[in-house]
Amino acid sequence: MIPLSWYLILAAILFGIGLFGVMARKNTISILMSLELMMNAININLLAFWSYLYGQDLHGLVFVAVIFAAAAAETAVGLALIISVYRRRMTVLADDLDLMKG
Repeated sequence: MIPLSWYLILAAILFGIGLFGVMARKNTISILMSLELMMNAININLLAFWSYLYGQDLHGLVFVAVIFAAAAAETAVGLALIISVYRRRMTVLADDLDLMKG
C-alpha cells in the first residue's frame, strides 16, 4: 500500500507547477490549464485523505466526482469567455485584456 505522504508530495508538486503556471504565463488558455492542474492536485489530496481515513466508504468518491463535474463546468465557461474576448479583442494575452479601462 502506498503511504499517504507520497500522495501529498505528488499533490504538492502538481499544485506548485500549477501555481507557477498561473503566475508566470501570459496566455489565458495556459492560465486556465494551470488552474485545472491545481484543482486536480486538490482532488488528489481529497482522495488520499478519504482513503486513509474512511477506507471503503463511498461518500468521498461522490464528493470528488462532484468536484470533477464542477471543474469541467468551470473550464467550459472559462473557455467560452476566452473565445468571446478573443473575438472582440483579437488577443488572448492576459496583459492586453484590460476591459475595465476606457
